[in-house]
This record gives sequence, C-alpha cells and structure tokens, in this order.
Amino acid sequence: MSIAKRSEIIFLYDLSWGNPNGDPNDANKPRIDSETGVNIVTDVRLKRTIRDELIARNYDVLVKDTFKEDGTLADGKNRGYDFLNEPLKSKIKKMSKSDIEKAKISLDELEQFKANVRECLDIRLFGCVLPSDIKGASLQYTGPVQFKMGYSMHPVKLELMKGTGAFASGDDKDQKTFRQEYILPYSLINFYGLINDRAAKIIGLTEEDVDVLLDAIWIGTKNLITRTKAGQIPRLLINVTYKEKDFYIGGLDKKIKFNYDMAGEAVRSINDGILQLEEFKECIVKNKEKIEKVIIRLGTELKTDIDIVEELKNTGVVIDVIA
Repeated sequence: MSIAKRSEIIFLYDLSWGNPNGDPNDANKPRIDSETGVNIVTDVRLKRTIRDELIARNYDVLVKDTFKEDGTLADGKNRGYDFLNEPLKSKIKKMSKSDIEKAKISLDELEQFKANVRECLDIRLFGCVLPSDIKGASLQYTGPVQFKMGYSMHPVKLELMKGTGAFASGDDKDQKTFRQEYILPYSLINFYGLINDRAAKIIGLTEEDVDVLLDAIWIGTKNLITRTKAGQIPRLLINVTYKEKDFYIGGLDKKIKFNYDMAGEAVRSINDGILQLEEFKECIVKNKEKIEKVIIRLGTELKTDIDIVEELKNTGVVIDVIA
C-alpha cells in the first residue's frame, strides 16, 4: 500500500428545503454570511457525514459516541482508554482518578497505544487531539485531510416554517405545542479539501484510504437521510493528485462557477444554472506536467459548459472517471 500523495478535492452537493448545517447557538438556523448571503457549512459537518458512512461500513472510527460502564457518555480521555493494550486497560479500570494521574506508560505500551489509534480510519484521515490523565499518553496528530468551510455558490434565502407539534403542551391542555424551524429553499454547496502528503507519511494514510474517503463523501452525503437533510444530492467530485513533490495549484474550487440568470436567492434547482468548468480545465492543462491524475465523479442532471472528461482527455491529462 502506497502513502497518499498530495492532492486537492472539490466536492459539490445540493439540498432543497432543508438545513445543511444548523447553528446550535442561533436557534439552529442555517449558517449564512451576513455580508454576501452565502450559506456556510462547517468542515465538521462534512467530517461527521464521512464518519457516519465509515461506521456504517464497519470501519474502525475513534470519534463516535461511546459510553462508560455507568451508561454516561464517554469523554475524550475515556475514549482513549479503549485503545490501550489489554493489561494496562484492565489495570486502569481498577484505579481511582488520582492513581491514574500518577500512572506511567512504558515506551512499548505507548507505541502500541499509538498504533491502535492509527488503526482508526478517521484518525488517519483527519487526525486527532486525544487527552489522557496518564502521564505521557496524550496524543496529537495533524490530519492529512483538511477541508475548508463549505459555501453555497449563490446567495440563499432563509425561510421560517411554523407548524404544530405531535403532543399537547402540558397536563390539562387541549392544544398541541407550536414549533418553528429555519430552512433554505435551495443551496448548492462547494467544499474544498487538501491532502497533505507530509502528514500522510507520519500517520500512515494510504492511497487506498483516499479511495475510501472519496466514496464515503459521495455515498455518505446521499445516505444522510434525516428530517432536515433528506434529499441531499452529490453533484460533482474531483480529486487532483500531484506527482511533483511539494507542489499543488491551490484554490481549485474558485476555478468553478455556477452561472444563473436570476437573483441568487431565487435559485431552486441545479437546473436553474450551468456549472462553468472552462477555467478549471485551463488551469489543469497549464499544470498537467505536474499532475499524476484527475479523478472525476459526475452526478445526474448537472449541466456544464464543457464536457470536462473529454476536454481533459484530449489534452493528455490522465483521467479516472468514477461511475
């Protein structure tokens, strides 16, 4: 298995009449840039989507809900104990917190602990900060895969929907509770990511891991079937892998535009505009001698100004199309 090379990721998906990423500190409203009206989606939301898909596929994942023996939710320190070797784990379970803070971990135990943590695919992808009460057992890995905040490719409109709940508001009440929620009629979201080959070498991220990541982004987005996210549709996924050391173009997401002949807030469908890929193609062709390959996955109903696969193939760029 080969260590992952440096690459850039562009991922586009959309959602109608839903909430791509609510802000719990603001009535769970979709995040919107007050200056531009652009919808913002956190990288944490995308990572959660990917982790959920990895869990469904039975991959080892560190960052997930786990519970202590008393039934309460485990924190980072308790989750870390799960990856200690069995003798040390059994000893820790019998110790008080003060005794744990005095405990020491041997070099061999530490190396085994690190290896066990790196077995988790989400850690090889995104890294982690894992605290510990055991002296010398805290871990910090910089994730090779880094995503910026996602953003809509047009201004969005925030709608407040009101309705009634399923139950009465309390004892001796003959009316149901009222509820309200904020949603977006439509948002076409663009995520940009970068895979750092230097961090990949340290943590052991492989090209095979990247293949799983790319599939989990696409399928995980479709499988996120909750009340506010049902109907999310992946539209475009591009991964540009480089062969020249310490090189990448950067900002490839900005080379793709969504053109529409209406106010941005009025866009309601992927069919209301055309994705402009000409500038992206020219940028790839200009740097093709430094590019190993370009992976492309296209969704249905997507209208583009050019046939990006054929255009790049005709210039000699190595293309891998995912069906």
